Amino acid sequence: MSKPIVGIIGNSYKIDNKYPAQGSGTINIEAIAEVSEALPVIIPSLPNYFTINELLSSFDGFLFTGGRPNIHPSYYGEKATEAHGVFDIERDELVLPLIKACEKIGKPILGLCRGFQEFNVAFGGTLHPEIRELPGRMNHRMPPDGTLEEQFAIRHEVKINKNSVFEDIFGSNKVMVNSLHGQGIKEPGTRVIIDGYANDGTPEALSIKDSIGFCLAVQWHPEWNASYDNVSKPLFQNFGKNLRLPSN
Repeated sequence: MSKPIVGIIGNSYKIDNKYPAQGSGTINIEAIAEVSEALPVIIPSLPNYFTINELLSSFDGFLFTGGRPNIHPSYYGEKATEAHGVFDIERDELVLPLIKACEKIGKPILGLCRGFQEFNVAFGGTLHPEIRELPGRMNHRMPPDGTLEEQFAIRHEVKINKNSVFEDIFGSNKVMVNSLHGQGIKEPGTRVIIDGYANDGTPEALSIKDSIGFCLAVQWHPEWNASYDNVSKPLFQNFGKNLRLPSN
């Protein structure tokens, strides 16, 4: 039996700060290949070269990854400021309609970090540009120094709602996660259910109400050490299980 094919949303960047390129972190590829046991394929964030329907017919599911650029605030009705950082408009143009199209037909999708924020914006939600500036919030950003192991290290607890799909996946209503993000959810979008929060009140896990397929996202980076971490592994395993359901 052939493996399901997962489209990993790529990010735009420049080689030597001048040559345009598309790519994704190796840890995203490893998590899909080794834990979800699917065939990972990077999709360039260049929506002029394919249609949403072409993507839907070509892939069994999609992984919406993290990335340094942020969603342009015009997509949730706000003006861009310096605090919003840099943008990747072409990725915005690709992922926001793709998320809605996948959810509508039950195509399995998983969002990570920026992908978590994309899920919320796709369903009409808004974002804080810099959550560490909000009263009572911790700094969720990636530590600027240290090894990758230190930057992706476990940093805080997430409380999972009882009887939620995440409690079923993790087998617990408390998990420990890493934290490498600056923005966060301000107002949840229509049908967006916040299923988990950090201790400072920052939304960390979401699902879509009445969705007919696997449609989940988390604010942290479970792709790191996914083959061994006791939170990351069941998440990617469950995603892989849903990729193999007959409807897909």
